[in-house]
Amino acid sequence: MRRLGAALVLVGLISPPAQAEAVHVAVAANFTAVAEQLAPLFTAETGHGVTYSFGATGLLYTQISQGAPFEILLAADEERPARAVAEGLGVAGSVFTYAIGALALYSTALDVSNGAAVLGGAGFDKLAIADPRSAPYGRAAMETIAALGLSETIMPRLVTGENITQTLQFIETGNAELGFVAASQVTGKTGVWIVPGDLHAPIRQDAVLLKAGEANPAATAFLDFLRSETAIAVIESAGYRVD
Repeated sequence: MRRLGAALVLVGLISPPAQAEAVHVAVAANFTAVAEQLAPLFTAETGHGVTYSFGATGLLYTQISQGAPFEILLAADEERPARAVAEGLGVAGSVFTYAIGALALYSTALDVSNGAAVLGGAGFDKLAIADPRSAPYGRAAMETIAALGLSETIMPRLVTGENITQTLQFIETGNAELGFVAASQVTGKTGVWIVPGDLHAPIRQDAVLLKAGEANPAATAFLDFLRSETAIAVIESAGYRVD
């Protein structure tokens, strides 16, 4: 498996009004665009500010375990929020599923309307995925490849991004002819095959209040806002499901 490029970490900041609090949220890379849409809505509704740090869930969790000052984790899986609570880093009873993601095969160069057939053919040299060790969408991609019986033929052609944002860049810059990304990243684009859900485990994305944010009213307010009708409408419009 080949690795291209360095990690891409994006940080967004919405400054709070005077006298308000702010919350620092670690966000799975696939949720970047949605989180950025939610920030001004959250500030308008609550008066609190929010700072985001984006990255692969596994890498964000490593930073949290090493003392990074994040107050909320919006993961791309169920595992890390549950582990945060079990390891004393998260607040018991605060975990909930904020989005259920879908995996997509995407290409700017190939017709992937029959994704399974394309993956089984010889019409590409490189397939991009996010690192399955740290990115749940990368793990779902590997599960899909295995379910299609293509692991042996595809493994030599894999290129790996450190997160799903970098993986999308590989595809759009031509470093890979196609790749697996979050469906939310390619909403409205052509060249997309939504992977059937029975080819991989469900991508349930959980949130958890971290101990660092337990006494911060902005952190509590953000989690409440994430479950509001306003936030759910934005999340669903981006291609996610909400229970």
